[in-house]
Amino acid sequence: MTVAQLLDELAKLPDDAVVLMDNGGGLSRVSALEFVADQGPGAPAEVILVPDMNE
Repeated sequence: MTVAQLLDELAKLPDDAVVLMDNGGGLSRVSALEFVADQGPGAPAEVILVPDMNE
């Protein structure tokens, strides 16, 4: 999924909805985003969703 695709999907949702991610043992809130620039030819830039580690 690209950032544009993610934004299109998120735009359909209520503004106050909480963003969760599957952590393998349940669900965790997303607390931050980490951006990783492209690392060379053919490697796309990446956005990493960071889970809330306090849950």
